[in-house]
Amino acid sequence: MQYNPQVDTRSLYIHWPFCPYKCHFCPFVALASHDQFMEQYHNALIAEIEQFSATYQGTREIDTIFFGGGTPSTYPDDLLLDTFGTLKKHFSFSKDIEVSIEVNPGTVRKEQLAHWKALGINRLSIGVQSLKDRVLQKLNRMQSAAQVASLLEDAPEHVANLSVDLILGLPDVSPDEWKELIEKVVTWPIKHISVYFLTVHEDTPLYFKVTTNRVTLPTDDTMVQLYEWTVQKLSEHGFDRYELSNFCRPGYESRHNSVYWQRKPYKAFGLGACSFDGQGRFQNEKNLMKYMDGIQKGQEVISFSETLTPDQIHLERLMLGLRQKIGVTWDDLSEFVPVRKKEGIKQALDRFKADQLLEETNGRYVLTTAGMAVENEIISHLSK
Repeated sequence: MQYNPQVDTRSLYIHWPFCPYKCHFCPFVALASHDQFMEQYHNALIAEIEQFSATYQGTREIDTIFFGGGTPSTYPDDLLLDTFGTLKKHFSFSKDIEVSIEVNPGTVRKEQLAHWKALGINRLSIGVQSLKDRVLQKLNRMQSAAQVASLLEDAPEHVANLSVDLILGLPDVSPDEWKELIEKVVTWPIKHISVYFLTVHEDTPLYFKVTTNRVTLPTDDTMVQLYEWTVQKLSEHGFDRYELSNFCRPGYESRHNSVYWQRKPYKAFGLGACSFDGQGRFQNEKNLMKYMDGIQKGQEVISFSETLTPDQIHLERLMLGLRQKIGVTWDDLSEFVPVRKKEGIKQALDRFKADQLLEETNGRYVLTTAGMAVENEIISHLSK
């Protein structure tokens, strides 16, 4: 199964998996020692873009481009320039295109910012996570609070749209320290904030520390209370929550991420990159050598694909819709659902509204702040 070349794709994701950090939330830690393949990987990436372009029959105007995955800020300037040259050769950029790049403090040179601006990069997604150096060190994040401050001082001169990522629930961060962080973040020259709940993946250093009680994580009640406090505090400072984990000043929603949440098609290039054409999902080969060898031989490098079933589509609409400020409609909740189950959904909706976990406005069901904190439980009841 191949990505449908007739689907209009207005969003591109360029996956850059090489990451110098061995941390629990970086999905490509196995490539940390593979930087010697950087140029070879780049050549494969360019070839993949060109091969796709040769068969693509949809629109050639692109609205969003996102460079992400590992640490794209370590991408050599000449290779990034070549990537943009290839994209502009095969696609046209819309007048108000959003071009984002993920960066880690400490990996960005001041002159690099000017280079990015010249290329057309107009949004930085900065992986701050925490300002406690001791916490970052335990996560093997080789950055410091001083480097965060330096980047936030230099970046606005070249890129006005700055976003920062924070992680709620990190070990050894007290509620008071989290609140201190938020009080500081709202004073920064940024337009967007992402607040993610800590996810502990199996077989990572943090996972083993938690399971052996060497690290203690905050309780669920503490997390909920801190999340609700954070939503209120960010709102007071002009950051509106438009998705469960995302807050922005008016007009600065992440257009690229909104493509994912609204289930619009997007095409991704690179090692392990995942694409969506509206009906199916596709993932590229995750083995570096197999990916590069396949591209070199002109072979298909999609290693996994699936056509979504009606039940899967229904669940995605429910999960992604309720994460957003716009919520979901009755059609989103009831499509593909047998008649005998629709009455149960209505009863669940009434119960959640009575418990002030859900509100109904203009025919749309929207989670309250309290509801956002228990979204998974609500979805579980509505999807039974």
